[in-house]
Formats: sequence, C-alpha cells, structure tokens
Amino acid sequence: MTTQPDVDSGSTQQVLKRLELDITIKLDGLLQGNYLGLVPGHGSEPGETRRYAAGDDVRRIDWNVTARMQTPYVRESIADRELETRVLVDLSPSLDFGTGLCEKRDLVLASTAAVGFLTNRIGNRFGSVMLHDGKMHQTKPRAGRDHVRSLLHRIQTADRVDQANTELGAGIARIAATARRAGLMVIISDFLSDDSWSTPLKRLAVRHQVLCIEVIDPRELEMPNVGLITVVDPESGRLREVNTADAKMRARYAAEAQAQRNRHALDIQSAGAEHLVLRTDRPWLIDLVRFVTLRRRLNGAGR
Repeated sequence: MTTQPDVDSGSTQQVLKRLELDITIKLDGLLQGNYLGLVPGHGSEPGETRRYAAGDDVRRIDWNVTARMQTPYVRESIADRELETRVLVDLSPSLDFGTGLCEKRDLVLASTAAVGFLTNRIGNRFGSVMLHDGKMHQTKPRAGRDHVRSLLHRIQTADRVDQANTELGAGIARIAATARRAGLMVIISDFLSDDSWSTPLKRLAVRHQVLCIEVIDPRELEMPNVGLITVVDPESGRLREVNTADAKMRARYAAEAQAQRNRHALDIQSAGAEHLVLRTDRPWLIDLVRFVTLRRRLNGAGR
C-alpha cells in the first residue's frame, strides 16, 4: 500500500528522503519516456506530421499538409533538450486541512517533489514561487537535486499561519512575468483562495505548457451528519455555526461544492492547461501514474 507523506511525523530529512525514494523508485521507472516523464510536452522543434485525431490540439494543425491531403494533419514536435520548470506552491491556510490519509499541505509537498525529481535531468532547471503568509517567496530556477531538496525543505518547514490573504492570480501572473523562456509551469493549489486566477492562467498557457494540480479533501465535497458544529474559514478567520443534521443543508452544500469544482475544471480546460486532481483520501502515487499514462495515450506518446 502506498504511504502518504506526513510533514509532522519524523525529522525533516527523514520525511524528505522517504518522499524522494518513493518518487525515484516507484515513479521514475514507470514514467520514463523519450524525455519528460511527468507531462508529455510538445516541445518547440518541428517533427513529423500525422493525421488529425479526436482530442488533438487544433493549434498543431499543419495547414500546408492539410491543404495538400484534403484532410486535417497535425505536426508533431520534438521535445527541447533542456527544460525550465517553475512551480507555483500555494501554502495558504486552507491547505492546512485534511480528514483523509493526510493533509492537503502534504499533497502540495508530494506534488512539488514529484515535479522536481521527475524533471531533474542534465541541463534542466527548477524554480518556484511560494505563496505563504500573504507574501510571494521566489526561487530562481537552478539545476540539480540539491536545489530541489532545498526547496522541499522550505515548503515542509514553512510556518502555519491562521489568516493570510493569498491571491493565486497574482502568483500566476508573477511566474508568467519572470519566466522569459518557454517551459513547464505547474500550479499546485486547492484553488479556493479567490476567483482571480482564471484570466492569468489563460495568459500563462499561451506561451508555456501548464499543469494545474488541484488538491482536495472529501469534507470539502460533502458534509457528514455530526450535529451542530462550529466551522472556521482559515483564510479570513470567520466563525459560523452549522447544523449538519439538516439533510437539505447537506444536499445544498454538496451541490454547491460540486458546482465549484466543475467551474474550476472548466476554467483550467478552457485555458488549455492539464488538470490533475489529488485527494487526501486516495494514494497520490497511483493517481499520478494514472494521470500520466492517460495523457501519454492522448498525446500519442510512443508512436
């Protein structure tokens, strides 16, 4: 059974070492491909053409070949030999929550580690913008595993704060402004802090390959019947009493929560970004492998 990372148990180095071993041993061997293991990218160098298939990006249609053949053809591309990856790490107070196998913050750490170690190849660089305590903490892209480990250590040891105004949209705009070279941009968040991120995400995806990793907890989707409880908004600190014994209230809550998640998925899809959902009540390693396997099939990897 896949174990979940726990940032509160054991020493910092032990947790990070176990996490690195999980990714290197269990994931790296499964996800190795021609180049990038995490998300099959399009690259920038033109390659061969093939007939258009359902699900292909229409922006890759080769109109010259299409005109000659009288049927749509897309141009494959060769992945760049050097990749610059930047990760936007959301550590707002809403991530300090979890009722499953771990907290959402644990999934943020695991996701960052997976991206960092799986894209760690000769010449590749890895950087980040961390949203924490209402501030943006930026790390310039550098190469090497030691750099990845240092970033993970900062994420794991970041203090928990009770309240903080975190603008995810501003964070996305920051990495877009600082990433001068096209690369892989990864947004790791629960996307609950605000609704200002949709437009900056679309702008980011115009030039970069973008992966959005959404971390959720089952209690955010439906509320259990546990009587009268007091809930707190971790972002604002506001308190509210809720009668969970009210079946209609629970149904409304579940409907609104699902509608919100559907809006998130639609916004991410319309931006042209990839979307991976990780839950605190499921093994993240399995979900990640399923995601990559599916995306490889859809992108025609291995043809």
